Amino acid sequence: MPLNVKTRRKRSKRIAVTLLSGLLPMVLGAAILSMQAERALKQSSGGTAEEAVRQFDLMLDNTAQAAQVLLPLSGQPCTDVKLALRDQVTRRPFVRSTNLVWDNTIYCSSLFGDYQEKVNPGDYTQGKLWLMNGNPVTPDTALLVYRLNDGNRGALTTLDGYHLSNVLRLIGRKTQLLLQVGPDWLSADGKVHEAALPALPVAESKLTSSRYAFTVAAGFPAGETWRYMRSEYPPLFSLLIFFGAVFSSIGHFLQKRSSSPSHEMQRALEALEFVPYFQPVVHGDTKKWSGAEVLMRWQHPKEGLVRPDLFIPFAEHSGLIVPMTRSLMRQTAALLAPAVGSFGAPFHIGINITASHCKDLELVDDCREFLGAFAPGAVSLVLELTERELIEPLPITLQLFEQLHALGVLIAIDDFGTGHSSLGYLRQFNVDFLKIDQSFVAMIGADALSRHILDSIIELSAKLDLGIVAEGVETEEQSNYLTAHGVNFLQGYLFDRPMPAAQFINALSHR
Repeated sequence: MPLNVKTRRKRSKRIAVTLLSGLLPMVLGAAILSMQAERALKQSSGGTAEEAVRQFDLMLDNTAQAAQVLLPLSGQPCTDVKLALRDQVTRRPFVRSTNLVWDNTIYCSSLFGDYQEKVNPGDYTQGKLWLMNGNPVTPDTALLVYRLNDGNRGALTTLDGYHLSNVLRLIGRKTQLLLQVGPDWLSADGKVHEAALPALPVAESKLTSSRYAFTVAAGFPAGETWRYMRSEYPPLFSLLIFFGAVFSSIGHFLQKRSSSPSHEMQRALEALEFVPYFQPVVHGDTKKWSGAEVLMRWQHPKEGLVRPDLFIPFAEHSGLIVPMTRSLMRQTAALLAPAVGSFGAPFHIGINITASHCKDLELVDDCREFLGAFAPGAVSLVLELTERELIEPLPITLQLFEQLHALGVLIAIDDFGTGHSSLGYLRQFNVDFLKIDQSFVAMIGADALSRHILDSIIELSAKLDLGIVAEGVETEEQSNYLTAHGVNFLQGYLFDRPMPAAQFINALSHR
């Protein structure tokens, strides 16, 4: 009986260790992803609030200008100035009506002509703005009234709440956006509320205009953090599950010496298990091969070919991505240099780099070694900036990019249009190519909004004189559309899938 109890206890302990070993990385990883999601949502709400304040400032500029023009007319007979009031309504965008005031009494209106109504300055926040829940003409439509006063003279201009709610609705499609003027606030449905401004549950940001007396609040509904994580981090959740299974196995076999993922990846790096695969890039007009993107694959001795989304993020986080990329470049040069005669010079070879590559100048030496393996002018090396980690414009980073360009290396922004930093990279770094993310290409012929975004990216590249590559081309319809819109290069399953070096060289020689 004691032996059975002891065995049962050992088994229970082993099961507990196995479960804890599997759950620990998953829980910690989920917590880190949650913090990252909250930070991203906070940045998004802050940016949305800034854009809303900018739009409202522009609208109020129109109303303020109209009031400034009309103020000198205050005191003149209404019959003499009512046409001037109506002229401001027709000339100024967003201005719905104008009024002249004498001694705190409206005596002339663009809507009614002669008119008598008292004005209570206390209704106006800082004496300037009053958010109304309608007036006798439109009792259920919000109005924002701008007041300009000089002694007995005054001018009132009104801004239609329809325009205000449009901004709240269109800018804040995924964000809850509220406009507050004094004690009242306006929601995206166009309703004015007199209660206290509600707190927004997730990533709340408040921003007050520096020019007018209003505040914008932006945020997200409850549960948005989890929704964002499900939408943006599916590969990382797969990675967490993968590591949970790995650690569970380690915990289950405590009697064996465990090996951490970093040790396993270091072993794989030394064994040259991270190998290059090549996916062709073709000219948009001729469909001839113009180059290839080099993709990293893990040829594991037991697991077979491991998908990159299961190890690349961890390689970046652990710092192994730099030596892994260096190994990939050396293997690529050794494999392709003997076949350089099959290339149509200059043959573009694209390789992904991350923020880890931009912390020193070692990448310059790696690129110089890579280009030195080929005859001069035979290949053109393109480094593709990925956005899994933010690349900051530090002095060492700018020096790195300057030296790379001096070496003849081209810079591309990968998956342009999906990350938070793509436009920032265009402003901060001297880039040569944009790579359109396959999610936009996939929507050609199916989603009008994504197609408009795609057209805007193509137009932007043309204005900036940048080369452009479309990824994920899978149908003739997509290919024809992109070619017709002047996209320089195409890449996707329509032309070929990623393939090992031997198959790639063989296919290239037959072309």
